[in-house]
Amino acid sequence: MEISVSLGTKFSHVLFHPLSSSFPTTAVSNSASATATARVVVKEQTHTEPAQQLPPAAAAAARGKRQSSSYLARKSAVLEVQQSSDLTSSLERLGGILKVPDLNAILRHFGDRGRGRDLLQLFEWMQQHGKTSISSYSSCIKFLGKSGNFLKALEIYNSITDASDKVNVFICNSILSCLVRNGKFESSLKLFDKMKQSGLTPDAVTYNTLLTGCIKGKNGYSKALELVQELKYNAVQMDGVMYGILLAICASNNLCAEAQSHFNQMKVEGHSPNVYHYSSLLNAYSSGGDYKKADELIQDMKSSGLVPNKVILTTLLKVYVRGGLFEKSRELLAELDTLGYAENEMPYCLLMDGLSKAGRLDEARVVFNEMQEKCVKSDGYAHSIMISAFCRGGCFEEAKQLAGDFEAKYDKYDVILLNSMLCAYCRTGDMESVMHVMRKLDELAISPDYNTFHILIKYFCKEKMYMLAYRTMVDMHRKGHQPEEELCSSLIFHLGKMRAHSEALSVYNMLRYSKRSMCKALHEKILHILISGKLLKDAYVVVKDNSESISHPAIKKFASAFVRLGNINLVNDVMKATHATGYRIDQGIFHIAIARYIAEREKKELLLKLLEWMTGQGYVVDSSTRNLILKNSHLFGRQLIADILSKQHMKSKSSKTLKE
Repeated sequence: MEISVSLGTKFSHVLFHPLSSSFPTTAVSNSASATATARVVVKEQTHTEPAQQLPPAAAAAARGKRQSSSYLARKSAVLEVQQSSDLTSSLERLGGILKVPDLNAILRHFGDRGRGRDLLQLFEWMQQHGKTSISSYSSCIKFLGKSGNFLKALEIYNSITDASDKVNVFICNSILSCLVRNGKFESSLKLFDKMKQSGLTPDAVTYNTLLTGCIKGKNGYSKALELVQELKYNAVQMDGVMYGILLAICASNNLCAEAQSHFNQMKVEGHSPNVYHYSSLLNAYSSGGDYKKADELIQDMKSSGLVPNKVILTTLLKVYVRGGLFEKSRELLAELDTLGYAENEMPYCLLMDGLSKAGRLDEARVVFNEMQEKCVKSDGYAHSIMISAFCRGGCFEEAKQLAGDFEAKYDKYDVILLNSMLCAYCRTGDMESVMHVMRKLDELAISPDYNTFHILIKYFCKEKMYMLAYRTMVDMHRKGHQPEEELCSSLIFHLGKMRAHSEALSVYNMLRYSKRSMCKALHEKILHILISGKLLKDAYVVVKDNSESISHPAIKKFASAFVRLGNINLVNDVMKATHATGYRIDQGIFHIAIARYIAEREKKELLLKLLEWMTGQGYVVDSSTRNLILKNSHLFGRQLIADILSKQHMKSKSSKTLKE
């Protein structure tokens, strides 16, 4: 038997040659490489000639040929999986030859092309077959975040069992970015704290991600300062990107002075401002229309060698409009047009919106017509601004006509545009068009916002469609929007008038448990509605919780109604609550309560407790009530009743003596 090196192509153990940068590579350990290089395969020879040793050059060429074959096979497999319409079948056939970097490349391919279902299927297959890496988790979470599926991204992150992987900075940055991107900033901060406790060492990307969340987050600026303090403590250096985000945070919170301070500090630390920094600072100036500082900033920018671009000049236009410099705004708009920067509607929209809100509707109309004549590219927002402007100016028919014109020209909608159209149709009482817009919202799966609900509820109330207004408000509340008090109060009144008592209470509770302020008079208004609807247990809650806001006549009306018609087991509690309001209960109410107890013999204990409580509070039954009790004393114990009435009489007598 002879031993030789086989050069055939049917062996499965081959080496990789260095791969191109466009194809995923894998690291091979030194020992494995050496072993594979030294001995490719040993096999039995069938011929009798002695084994032949190949020259080094020929052996290297043979190895390269086998490496090239493996590379091409894997590359072909990657392309086939990427293009396959049956991913399950492709992975069954080709998954065995694909390495983790190959699978990660396919994962990124699916993510880049928005193939979310394939991305998840591939990732789950990789998990099942133990072919994942840090990059696999990081990429999958990143793409899920981009597609809005943050819940699945969180599920994948929480499924990581290895403690060190769970605090890997790349994976952590991906899941934090996913949460921030999807408006879950508070959740990202809580998760960040847990990560740090588990051993995460944040880097600059981590802090930039969280700072970005501060731009739209609640109390964003104060949280941003905390993050800046923390990153400095952790020896992470502030850079131009971080300062740019800080300036954007200041701009979104209308903090001009703070923005200026950070801008100056950035320059002191040696960071050269770029167009993004100047744009953010200009945006901060726009909140107060500080055109003087804006002009100075533009000069500073030019002196530093930067040329104002489209974004800068458009933001400057915004400053001028907010500052009321409409003539200067028109001049700048003309300059933008000359430079080719006014090819879309944005600068026109800024000027139209400013003019219309300043009451200069005719001038806004001129700008709109000019834009139409120039055939400026528009997504319909100019129509939206003008429709709203016409509604504010009382030009409802013109608003309705423009809304119809928009529908005829554009097939692109969002909630802002639809709200403008809805407002126009509601103001003109065009129910058919209102229903058409509502169907459009459903067809396009556009979620109504606060303004949508507000417009509809006002319209339905105006048309005396109060139950439809109520159902719309319930939907509004369910979606997390808090209705304003004036609208709630009006709807409660009308629902009460049409005897929709439970619905009126529901609206009251929506307002009561919201974070909005509430007029004290509303408590008494709902109390009268509840009494009228005989919802006495709910009325009791209103009185008990808001007695200081309810007049004594209203409390008397409630107590009288409850004692007569309410739950008999709660009558004593109502008496105590009524007394606690400062209202002195009259004898008629006591008489009704005692008569009810006598009529139901099993309520003996409640009668005795009421009589004892009356004694303690200085109340005495009148003669008619006393005679009623004595007539039925055999039902409760003659001696016991006599003792209680005697105590009442003695206490009443002593009270009169003290007064004299």
